Amino acid sequence: VARHLQALGVGGEQLVGVSTYRSVDMMVAVLGVLKAGAAYVPLDPAYPDARLEFMVKDSGLTIVLTEEVLRERFSKSTPDIVCLDSDWPTIAEQVSGPLGSPQEPGCLAYVIYTSGSTGTPKGVEIQHDSVVNFLESMRREPGLDEHDVLFAVTTLSFDISVLELFLPLIAGAQVVIGARNVIEDGAALASAILQAGVTVMQATPATWRMLLAADWQPQSRIKALCGGEPLPMDLAGDLLQRVGALWNMYGPTETTIWSTCQMITNPNDVAIGRPIANTNAYVLDRQLRPVPLGVTGELYIGGAGVARGYRGRPELTAERFVVNPFLNDEGSRMYRTGDWARRNPNGSIDCLGRVDHQVKIRGHRIELGEVEFALVTHPAVRHCVALVRNIRPGDARLVAYVVYAASQTATAAEMRKHVRATLPSFMIPQHFVVLEEFPLTDNGKVDRKALPSPFATTAAPAEYAEPETETERRLAIIWQEILGVQRVDRHANFFELGGHSLLSMGVIGRITAELGPKLSPRVMVLQTLAQIAAECDRVTGGVCNEATPTVGLWSRLVTGMKKSAGRV
Repeated sequence: VARHLQALGVGGEQLVGVSTYRSVDMMVAVLGVLKAGAAYVPLDPAYPDARLEFMVKDSGLTIVLTEEVLRERFSKSTPDIVCLDSDWPTIAEQVSGPLGSPQEPGCLAYVIYTSGSTGTPKGVEIQHDSVVNFLESMRREPGLDEHDVLFAVTTLSFDISVLELFLPLIAGAQVVIGARNVIEDGAALASAILQAGVTVMQATPATWRMLLAADWQPQSRIKALCGGEPLPMDLAGDLLQRVGALWNMYGPTETTIWSTCQMITNPNDVAIGRPIANTNAYVLDRQLRPVPLGVTGELYIGGAGVARGYRGRPELTAERFVVNPFLNDEGSRMYRTGDWARRNPNGSIDCLGRVDHQVKIRGHRIELGEVEFALVTHPAVRHCVALVRNIRPGDARLVAYVVYAASQTATAAEMRKHVRATLPSFMIPQHFVVLEEFPLTDNGKVDRKALPSPFATTAAPAEYAEPETETERRLAIIWQEILGVQRVDRHANFFELGGHSLLSMGVIGRITAELGPKLSPRVMVLQTLAQIAAECDRVTGGVCNEATPTVGLWSRLVTGMKKSAGRV
């Protein structure tokens, strides 16, 4: 693949798009790009066409490595398309011997696009020397060697996939690439982990919760790495009872994956730890002065992991990447994370939330401004505010509050369809709340704290279709209890009512325990309550189990959530 790309003119500092489904071909594509001397740009097949087209144009891609089934998605925006399957006879004609690497340490390794507050995603440029420093540090701590088997569950468009794909290779370990249908199904994932003899897995809190909801059994040989969003104490406690070691990982994309880490031994002490090798962490006030121990300030990160900047965004780069006044090296910079933090007497760091309106939902970084920008382009929306509501522990939902333009209205389904054209699925609000006007503070700004619960007045279908059959009614009760809603339309989709992958696993578990059939997670994504009820009746011949108390870990998790949940 590397030689084929070079024959097409690919060289140093050039960007090559990679868009494949999860398979060995994904690894082949990435390594081929790097060995050709270029840098890769992940183009997630799950993203909408408009977002992919923007990323292709913004990054200046002239070539994309993909598969035949995805070719048409790039045919209008990319001059050269190489399909690893249909073009393989031509690629295989290249010499297969060792290829000298033309990269220098300061060359680009990859460009990953993250959510942007101005309404469009921004590309973060990461160099080879930053990646090498990160991998060598991770190899030592949390640690990986030739005896390990790492299960890769993260999409290529999420930078933590760099650890999953490359760390096992430089350590002589084995990497198992989980297929999408496996990593989205808690029971299937648990089975795959056991079958592959996995010893290390990195995942977001949402994925770990999904495993626990599937009644994942203790496996003391596993080293669990948790990152992408804050590690809740209750989840830390559950994982400590099931794994051999638990590590909390922290770091923004702009400082090359993880910048700090800490082994967790006490669920009541979940710090983000200390900086990794050749990395500096500073807790500063507004004048960039260090604050005392235990005092809250903003976290800045310097050292080998700091990115080159945002591609084609010099002003934004200058704003977020500032001169490091604590090092004598000329040109040394540090990245302003936008996170509040404090340093503990033992040297570890606590992360205390965001300075701005950036959020993390199930590991995905979201700029609320980008969600708001997408919504206000709908002709019926005059004003919009997006925020995250923590319904209960482990159940964070994206809520959009909208004020209609004069004489205009739109249903939640219409607004959801509109933003789906430009936003990936994880950025689409689960709830839409329509208001006549926004509550304001004394200085005229939107009072976000005064915005009502999404369950108080949510945009809903004008007509309510009541569940008709006994199975539909029993399903509706399960949905009501897990989603926290008062009623469920028989034509409703679970995810459009505010559900997400973790909650869907709870529904599947309840259906199995109380009605009998074991459903695929894909059913929850694509079908309505009535359709799912019909599928249950088909599997059971129309005779579901009598209602029984739900058993298993999910029941205990939901019970704990309800006990700790306050009013939204």
